Amino acid sequence: MISKLHKPKLSTVQIINMSIGFLGIQTGFALQNGNASRILQTFGADVEHLSLFWLAAPITGMIVQPIIGYYSDRTWNKIGRRKPYFLIGAILTAIALILMPNAALFTAILPPLLIGAGMLTIMDASINVTMEPFRALVADNLPSSQRSLGFSIQTFIIGSGAVIGSWLPYVLTHYLGVDGTAAEGVIPPNVICSFYCGAGILLLSILWTVLSTKEYSPDQLASFEDTALEVETIAKHRSGLFAIVDDFRTMPKTMKQLGLVQFFSWFALFMMWVYTTPAIAEHIFYLKDGDKSKLYMDAANWVGVLFGIYNAVSAIYALFLAKIAAKFGRKQTHAFSLIMGGLGLISIFIIKDPNLLIIPMIGIGLAWGSILAMPYAILSDSLPAKKMGVYMGIFNFFITFPQIVCGFFGGYMIKIFFDSNSVYGILLAGVFMLLGALSVLQIKDKI
Repeated sequence: MISKLHKPKLSTVQIINMSIGFLGIQTGFALQNGNASRILQTFGADVEHLSLFWLAAPITGMIVQPIIGYYSDRTWNKIGRRKPYFLIGAILTAIALILMPNAALFTAILPPLLIGAGMLTIMDASINVTMEPFRALVADNLPSSQRSLGFSIQTFIIGSGAVIGSWLPYVLTHYLGVDGTAAEGVIPPNVICSFYCGAGILLLSILWTVLSTKEYSPDQLASFEDTALEVETIAKHRSGLFAIVDDFRTMPKTMKQLGLVQFFSWFALFMMWVYTTPAIAEHIFYLKDGDKSKLYMDAANWVGVLFGIYNAVSAIYALFLAKIAAKFGRKQTHAFSLIMGGLGLISIFIIKDPNLLIIPMIGIGLAWGSILAMPYAILSDSLPAKKMGVYMGIFNFFITFPQIVCGFFGGYMIKIFFDSNSVYGILLAGVFMLLGALSVLQIKDKI
């Protein structure tokens, strides 16, 4: 019998280098979250149609991530195993970041709204190409004893990137003098510059990871004791669509229960990302006297700051989640976090002062931090070790499916039931977040 080697531990600096690419990925993702609705509305999108444009994210994620995961498992060349996908995805995402706010330049070919939607789709697909292999890289390079640390550092970097992307338009306008307003139908200079900066940060951070991080070859991975099972699992269980369908049909009960929690949670998040900018503009900023076009841009810039705050809260909260869950229980911790998020979203409906919107962002940050961690912690104990990979892939459907449902029906719900008043979309998001909190309490968890 051939003895297996133990995978060597990496230093904290090495783990940071390995994950720093996520800083750029999340910067780009936050720029999209905070400004896509503004850009699409500038090009002529109606409030009730915004959610349809946002379908690009979950649909491309559902298609692209499994494909990239499949091929990155089977890739090995001079650049590495996962790193070729980082580079390709980063280049494509940077191009999309540069082109999206400049969609009006291509009006001779197609309407600007259609081009903006196309750029959004390309950017989502490219971000997914870049993002998917990063989680696998942690499992590839770290021994089991260091993976919790690796994912914690990665989560903190994700939050930091989101803060940068969310705050860029506001900082450029209020501290660097870049104009934050523009004529009707034109994207303001601060947004365009923000997307340029995001493209640069993305390329530099990905290059940092590529140049500073080594990858193990497939033969080296197979020689390690704590990854032999994972390599064997890939070879045996990724055998086609029918195997995945069968695993979906026979998923553990805990996974089905978590699927309901994820549906409520991600439906709420999607509503929040799509409708926060128009909701705050209409519900709070339009109470002031002045040009509505300028007030809308002021509201959109402030939403970027607010999104940065909730991401910062989630990054800090993630560092303490493990200890909180160990003391109070994982499902209780997740339920509490979702309740805070739900109450935060609902409170936006009654707030009239833009500065007070910082308070709801604290609750939303607690919910977001928990959503990124607790469902996976609860799920992992209910999965058979030999099917951990395939079930984690299937679990992604519980993230994308509610967003697709919301994309198709969310806008029409607001139009039919709330007369296209987008603040009710935020109120509805809060209700769904509270339903998620109730459903998580029905789960039987070991901790």
